[in-house]
Amino acid sequence: MTTPAVLVLEDGRLFRGTGFGAEGATFGEAVFCTAMTGYQETLSDPSYHRQVVVMTAPHIGNTGMNDEDLESSRIWVAGFVVRELSPRPSNWRSQRTLSDDLAHFGVIGISGVDTRALTRHLRERGVMRVGIFTGDRSRESLDTLVSAVTSSPGMEGADLTAEVTTPATYVVPAVGERRFRVAAVDLGIKAMTPRLMAERGIEVHVVPAGISAGDLTSGEFDGVFLSNGPGDPATADSSVLLAQSVLAADVPLFGICFGNQILGRAAGLGTYKLRYGHRGINQPVQDRATGKVEVTAHNHGFAVAAPLERAVDTPYGPLEVSHVCLNDDVVEGLRFTDARAFSVQYHPEAAAGPHDSAYLFDRFVDLMGGGR
Repeated sequence: MTTPAVLVLEDGRLFRGTGFGAEGATFGEAVFCTAMTGYQETLSDPSYHRQVVVMTAPHIGNTGMNDEDLESSRIWVAGFVVRELSPRPSNWRSQRTLSDDLAHFGVIGISGVDTRALTRHLRERGVMRVGIFTGDRSRESLDTLVSAVTSSPGMEGADLTAEVTTPATYVVPAVGERRFRVAAVDLGIKAMTPRLMAERGIEVHVVPAGISAGDLTSGEFDGVFLSNGPGDPATADSSVLLAQSVLAADVPLFGICFGNQILGRAAGLGTYKLRYGHRGINQPVQDRATGKVEVTAHNHGFAVAAPLERAVDTPYGPLEVSHVCLNDDVVEGLRFTDARAFSVQYHPEAAAGPHDSAYLFDRFVDLMGGGR
């Protein structure tokens, strides 16, 4: 038995399909992801909190779900949209179906949607609020459904860090001999991040976002990491103050994604919302120091406003754009030329790949070892 479902955008565009996973109604920001693999990592990435993810790859669910590839303890997306849902998984590592896991975590999916048309619509008009309605609610009038969507909260001005951060510190031990101890501020961290640091001899203390600046700069840690996470960076004032304290204390600092935006704000730069963002594992980024182009994983709807042609004077020394997206010249990395701090907007820890940028963790190790 199939469950009827509809997807309704805030501008009134409607797509009909079949529901899977949980039933009912869900709301969020409609975004599209261009990755052809790694849907499990996407679903469990806390950065997707309150977003309805549209997969542009046409066939999803064929590898099922397992316990090893989860990036967190739950599925975070607000909804999941696919063209064709695999009727059964076919992979030796599969433990459950995609639909079963969505149902377990109360997440609504819709299949049978023309995701090509939906993606083109979002590219042309920009990301917007959306609702997915299953069962009886899918039969309500379009005006009623649109009204429900427009009554839901948007992403601009959303402060979501407290909803995704760890409630208490936990430690990921170093693999082999411990070389350094790092405080990873959890703004929505992915499991692969402390794992990659641990492989480099780092004992990672994943700490709540509400940690005090004094605890970060007390001398207990050799470095500080600012993680990825959801929400509008313009609301993250407390995290910005943490970053400024770390910069002032000259503790080595590395940020990823939301952490990049926090570092930019800490230096006095602004942030802005992208028209439809970058989401996928196939985004070209250039390292401006070497000219090398890396294929990278992205998940961000906001970006740092920084000049590409010159360094910016900050209280912590000059700050320059280190990486740039070749699709649209969006800032993808920042680097202080004097202070021991840098960040990237993309995901060098991408568990589903690509792995072009994993060397950035080695740079962090070099900073903690006394490099600049």
